Amino acid sequence: MNERLTSSAAILCLVLLYFWGNGQLAVTAPVEVNYAQTAKEMLSAGDWLSPQIYGNYWYDKPIFFYWELLAAFSLFGVTDFAARFFPALFGSLGLLLTYVFARRIYDERTAFWSTIILGTGVLYSVLAKLILTDMSLFVFFGGTLGAFFLGYYEQRRGFFYIAYAFAGLGVLTKGPVGFLLPGLVILVFLLIRRDLSAFGRIALPTGLLVFAAVCAPWYLYMYFAHGADFINTFLGIHNVLRATVSEHAKWDVWYFYLGIYFLGMFPWSFALPLALYRAWRIQPIIDVRSLFLLVWAIVVPVFFQLMATKYPTYSFPAFLPTAILTARLLSRNPRILKTGAILGMALYLVVVALVTNYSESDGHFSGKEISSILSQTMKPDDLLVCYGDYTATVPYYTGHTMYALATREQIAERAPKEMSWNSKNVMPFLPLDELPIDRTVYLVLERHAFDAFEAEFVAQEWELLGTQPTEGRTKLRVYRRAAAIP
Repeated sequence: MNERLTSSAAILCLVLLYFWGNGQLAVTAPVEVNYAQTAKEMLSAGDWLSPQIYGNYWYDKPIFFYWELLAAFSLFGVTDFAARFFPALFGSLGLLLTYVFARRIYDERTAFWSTIILGTGVLYSVLAKLILTDMSLFVFFGGTLGAFFLGYYEQRRGFFYIAYAFAGLGVLTKGPVGFLLPGLVILVFLLIRRDLSAFGRIALPTGLLVFAAVCAPWYLYMYFAHGADFINTFLGIHNVLRATVSEHAKWDVWYFYLGIYFLGMFPWSFALPLALYRAWRIQPIIDVRSLFLLVWAIVVPVFFQLMATKYPTYSFPAFLPTAILTARLLSRNPRILKTGAILGMALYLVVVALVTNYSESDGHFSGKEISSILSQTMKPDDLLVCYGDYTATVPYYTGHTMYALATREQIAERAPKEMSWNSKNVMPFLPLDELPIDRTVYLVLERHAFDAFEAEFVAQEWELLGTQPTEGRTKLRVYRRAAAIP
C-alpha cells in the first residue's frame, strides 16, 4: 500500500510539472502555430470538421488534434494555457497507460520505474508541453499495441476490440501510419514467434468494423465535401511525398533515430544499449513479454529510418517499450534508479523555470511581443504585411490577416504545386509592387531581411514602432507607414 502511494505521489508530481508554466509559454512558429491558428479559424467559422488556415482548407493532418484544441479553446478561451492543455493531459495519460500496461504484464515496481523513466526523459517531458500531434499519437499507438498484447498474452478477445478502437483514433490523429505501423510491429512479432495462425484469433473481421466505425466517418465526410483535393493533398503530399522525398535533406542520415534515442531518453539513455542487448540475448527465449517490447522498440525507428523525411518525434512511440525494458534492466539497482529520477526531474524543473521566465520577459519563442505592440494602435482596416520569413504567430495573436511581401517571381516560385513541398506555403502573399499607399501599413520585418529592407523600401517612409530582441540581437522589427493623404 505504501509503495503504491509513493508511486502515485511521484507520478502526480510529473503530471503537475507538465501543466506548470503553460500559461506563460507563447505559441511558437513555425509548427505549433499552424495547429493553433487552424483551430482558431475553425472555431471562428463554427466548422469542427474541415481544418482551415488563412481562409483556405488545410489537409496537413487529420481532425483529432484539432478537436482537442477546439475543445480547449471552447473551455478556456484562445489562450496559451488552452493551446497546451491537451498535450499536457495526454502526457499524463501516457504515463497512466505505461503504468497500467507494465503493471499488468510485470509488477508494481516495474510499472512505477517504467513510468518515472519515461516521464523524466527529455523528449517525453518536452512533448508534454508542445502543441503537436505526437503525444496524442503516443497514447493511441501505445493503446493499440498494449491492448493487442494483453489480448494475445492473456487470451482475452475483448482487448483486441480495444486495440482496433485505439488504432482508429491513431488514424484520426496522424493518418494511415496509426494503423499500418502497429500492424507491422504485430506482424514482425508473430513472424518471430512463428505464430501467424494468431491472425485467426484477433477478431479481424469484426475488429476492422470497430476500427472503421471510429475513423471512417470523418474521412468519408472529407472526401464527399472536398473530393480529390483532400485525397491528393492529404494522402499524396503529406503521406506519399513524406515517405519518398526528404523535406529536410540534411536530416536524412542513417544514424538519425539512433541519435534521437540517446538524446530523447536522457538521463536514462546510458542504459538503453544494455537493456536491448539483455532483451535480445536472454528474454526472447523465455519471455514473450520482452520479445514483444523489443520488437516494438526496434521496428518503429527502423520503419521511419527507411522513410525519406525524418523528424525528431517520429520514433517517439518506441519510447514506451524502451522505458519498460530499461526499468527491467535497472530493477536491481535502486541507487541508479533514484539518481536518474532526481536528475531528470531536477533538469526538467530548471528548464521549465528558465523557459517560462525567459519567454515571458522577451518573447523569445514567438512574435507575441511584437503582436502586443501592433495591437496598441492597429485598426481593423489597416494592412498587416511581413518581409522575410513568415512569422505566423503575429496573425495568430493579433487576429489580423498578414500578407507575405515578395516579388511576383518569388511568389510564383513559392506557390503550391502538385506533389511538392511548396503545398505548405498557404499563407497569403502580396506582390511588392501592389503595396498600397492609400492605407496605413504595418510591416513586420524578420531579421534575415534587415539588409534587403534598406534596398527594397524607402526607409524614411517607415516609422519604427518596436523591436523584439533575442540572444543579444534583434529578431523582429515592426514599422508603420501612414496612408498617403490625397
